[in-house]
Amino acid sequence: MQAFTLPDFYMPYPARLNPHLERAREHSTDWARRMGMLDAPRPGGGVVWDDDALARMDYALMCAYTHPDCDGPTLDLVTDWYVWVFFFDDHFLEHFKYSRDLAGAKAYLDRLELFMTADGETPPEPGNPAEAGLADLWERTVPAMSEGWRRRFVTSTHNLMVESMWELDNIDRGRIANPIEYVQMRRRVGGAPWSANLVEYAVGAEIPDAFAETRPMRVLSDTFSDAVHLRNDLFSYQREVREEGENSNAVLVFERFFDCSTQEAAELVNDLLTSRLQQFENTALTEVPALLAEHSASPSELVAVAAYVKGLQDWQSGGHEWHARSSRYMNDATATASDAADPGAATGSGAASGPAVSDLGTVSGFAVSGPVTAPGGPTGLGTSAARLVPSAGRIGLRTRARQHSFTPFRPVGHLPLPALRMPYPVRTSPHLDAARRHAVGWAREMGMFGSVPGVEGGGVWDERRFRGFDFPHCAAMIHADATPGQLDLSSDWLAWGTYGDDYFPLVFGATRDLAAAKLCDERLRLFMPLDDEPVPEPANPIEAGLADLWRRTAGPMTADHRRRFRRAVEDMTSSWLWELVNQAQNRVPDPVDYIEMRRRTFGSDMTMSLARLAHSDVVPEELYRTRTIRELDTAAQDYACFTNDLFSYQKEVEFEGEFHNIVVVVEHFLGVDRLTARDVVADLMEARMRQFEHIVAEELPAMFDDFGLDEPVRRVLTRHADDLKEWMSGILEWHRRCARYTEAELLRHRFTAVAGFPFAPTGLGTSAARFAAIAAR
Repeated sequence: MQAFTLPDFYMPYPARLNPHLERAREHSTDWARRMGMLDAPRPGGGVVWDDDALARMDYALMCAYTHPDCDGPTLDLVTDWYVWVFFFDDHFLEHFKYSRDLAGAKAYLDRLELFMTADGETPPEPGNPAEAGLADLWERTVPAMSEGWRRRFVTSTHNLMVESMWELDNIDRGRIANPIEYVQMRRRVGGAPWSANLVEYAVGAEIPDAFAETRPMRVLSDTFSDAVHLRNDLFSYQREVREEGENSNAVLVFERFFDCSTQEAAELVNDLLTSRLQQFENTALTEVPALLAEHSASPSELVAVAAYVKGLQDWQSGGHEWHARSSRYMNDATATASDAADPGAATGSGAASGPAVSDLGTVSGFAVSGPVTAPGGPTGLGTSAARLVPSAGRIGLRTRARQHSFTPFRPVGHLPLPALRMPYPVRTSPHLDAARRHAVGWAREMGMFGSVPGVEGGGVWDERRFRGFDFPHCAAMIHADATPGQLDLSSDWLAWGTYGDDYFPLVFGATRDLAAAKLCDERLRLFMPLDDEPVPEPANPIEAGLADLWRRTAGPMTADHRRRFRRAVEDMTSSWLWELVNQAQNRVPDPVDYIEMRRRTFGSDMTMSLARLAHSDVVPEELYRTRTIRELDTAAQDYACFTNDLFSYQKEVEFEGEFHNIVVVVEHFLGVDRLTARDVVADLMEARMRQFEHIVAEELPAMFDDFGLDEPVRRVLTRHADDLKEWMSGILEWHRRCARYTEAELLRHRFTAVAGFPFAPTGLGTSAARFAAIAAR
């Protein structure tokens, strides 16, 4: 009996079949036999796979659906890669997941990596079918690809192999991940980023290196990956959770976190799947064309990126079709779109259809293929919804309606705060009073209390407000051991980051002047010279503050450290642009995208970057990229970011018309009221705190032993964890004592705003709010 009924899926793109399917079936079966995959023994007797098992799973059919346009030899090689990765997963399961042999699993994975050789290296002699398959595939694939692609592919292959240990460790402990941890870890262990790399090979077009690390391309890969994994979790729940005893499945994660039925959890997972697919579409049709135009992409680069995006889209629709057919998954009650048109397709005998019609739109020469339109159907602007599969259209419209239904400046009142557990004490620097005196003088000197062009009638802050914000108090708690000079610098960075976060929506948000905002962001880079380049004269307080802070902070750094720190500051300032773009679309962000970008808008990545650079001569950079440290950092970041969102809810929603707040995001995603959303956020904070505690108690010491770290490195990383404890406790305490979020301060500032100063609600429908404020005054 199935655990739940599969939900209706959002998939408006048609699945198409590669005409070289039968060739790939024959080739992949022969290849698997030659690699030894069809007679590899299981520890308890029998074999991992045999001919019948491979035929039933039909990975050639999957690849023919996910790569419908490539030629026969390319389809053969891509299919071999998928046969290998699924065999690896099952072979690893049989040998290590059931036995809980952690040491043997690590040795197995360490040796497997030796078969991804660099130029001139010779791999060892294969000792099992997984090693033999990887050695053969590596030799056949990498000569055709660039060094940049190889680097990305090695990283994603490494992740899907090594992060299997995370799944194994959770099974061993009987531990089920929290939703945030699960999504970001599933992206690494699930292999879809690896699939995205293979899309580049299959379509014969690589992502240009200049674009590969940009936000739009990263979001395309991440949304593609999350959608692939969430869909797989829905189809594989029965086999993985009910039959094999695994606990890395989104349905199970949501079931436990929300304390709901399996069916309700499946519906929530499907809602997130839909949201991620629509984030993919939004990025492809808005951010990617802007990126290509900004960088004056050449015709060949335009074609390469368009082919890549189309390849990811083909993978989504084809992967869904294959899941609905493969014997590997729960799909008895699933009907697929092509069944009605081609009854023989379920056995693999369906003919390939033609290329998908390009009808989602073309922007700056960039096209994305969409659903095939029947002759005589509605065409033109505004008719795309009529062409969707009915269920896909209904699901998609419901999600989009929630995302675009935010009402700015609605009176929400004070948000009652739940009890927030903080297991770590607060310490305060003895230099706080001196830092307070310095901070007011520095902000005044930078012009933060003066008038600003674009802000009618006044500036962003006044001195009274600034004193109420009390940034030195926050700095004194998160850097309790700082020297007087270090504490001044820390509080000034907090002031500058908060000023910039207020400045951008106030100066550029109300007018939706995205071009001016982008120019402002680009100009900020001029005040962060990497060498001794002269800087221009600051034109406003945000430029003046950055110029002063950069001189004081980056001056003593090495050139490499300066580059990395500048990148962290750029990530924060560019995240302010991301908020403005969402505001221009009145689009409440997708939950995953919001959480990942919130870490940047909060400035937490920049803060941690400074700490890492201070110890870079002791701790190798690759240790900060391990799962343990990455999860330690993001768990702390999320706790702090969500703290801010809870305290600032009324300020942002009612007084600023803002929706970049996790409470608002949860409200719109789940379709619940603010108090229910608040409780979900509090539960997420508790889950992230418990994960943080688990890492400190269990995973950090294990990592020290696994890497054989010496005492100085252990001491620095332990201190890093202790700093994060004080960072979280200090931020929570600051929010509890700070005047910035109190209703009294918000009302006082609104009355000032009505008299001609900032933050008065403007635009259609806000006159009543302004008259009410005048009357109250």
